[in-house]
Amino acid sequence: MRLAMIGLGRMGMNMARRLMGGGHEVVAFNRTRDRTDQLAAEGAIGAYGLAEVVEKLTPPRIVWLMLPAGDIVDEHLDQLVEHLAPGDIVVDGANGYYKDDIRRSRSLEVRSVEHLDVGVSGGIWGLKIGYCLMIGGKASVVKALTPIFQALAPPDGYLHCGGAGAGHFVKMVHNGIEYGMMQAYGEGFQILDASPYGDALDFADVAHLWNQGSVVRSWLLELAEDAFRKDAGLEGITGHVEDSGEGRWTVQQAVESSVAAPVIALSLFQRFRSRQRDPFSDRVLAALRREFGGHAVVKTGIEGGE
Repeated sequence: MRLAMIGLGRMGMNMARRLMGGGHEVVAFNRTRDRTDQLAAEGAIGAYGLAEVVEKLTPPRIVWLMLPAGDIVDEHLDQLVEHLAPGDIVVDGANGYYKDDIRRSRSLEVRSVEHLDVGVSGGIWGLKIGYCLMIGGKASVVKALTPIFQALAPPDGYLHCGGAGAGHFVKMVHNGIEYGMMQAYGEGFQILDASPYGDALDFADVAHLWNQGSVVRSWLLELAEDAFRKDAGLEGITGHVEDSGEGRWTVQQAVESSVAAPVIALSLFQRFRSRQRDPFSDRVLAALRREFGGHAVVKTGIEGGE
């Protein structure tokens, strides 16, 4: 099948490569020309504008977006729909918010253009191992694109999750769970590090051990082992941890659904905390203890805030 891949970042580039390796033809477009040139040199069909992307596809045209979630997706869709025809298919593979998918699907339906939302997990390893795909949209459209999903995913690695928004909803919760798992591993290794045995333990060996039949074995532990092999004390990095929209949306959804999700919520808040140095809340706590109990405080050395 021939399809377009719009957005050749870390995920889009490797997904295009995997599709080409599976026998599909890829029309490649990126806002920066060099990435399009790079993929064209590997066998893709280069395009340097959205109109040109559509021109190089054959009906029904399949356009796969791998763009950052948010306004940029709407901006590309607004331009694309001027060139698309009834029966064409737009696939949003970014980490989008499911309510945006519902809105976009309805908007495209007015023009008889089909829309699928596909949550994609696999990271930089997806090119070799395959991508886990969580798909939302019409069953008939999903069926029509089955060869594409089969090329991208490992065996049993894709699922039609339901109507518009369902794919990104399942991916959103997936990422929320990921936050909690990563936080638990991080806390566990910190307890080991602070223990009387911390100096003697090889954390790479511990991670490897726990992956041998343990109930906490996982791919994340394999990655932890790799990280500890490269830098045993992780001294080459700081503890600054960014967050993406999915963790926030998962917590927001838990509130909307009145579902208790303390682990996911706290793991999200811990990421906020990781980016703060000497947060104001801690200074308030220290000041209150001094005021009510006369407890000592550690001063900044700057009197009067000057």
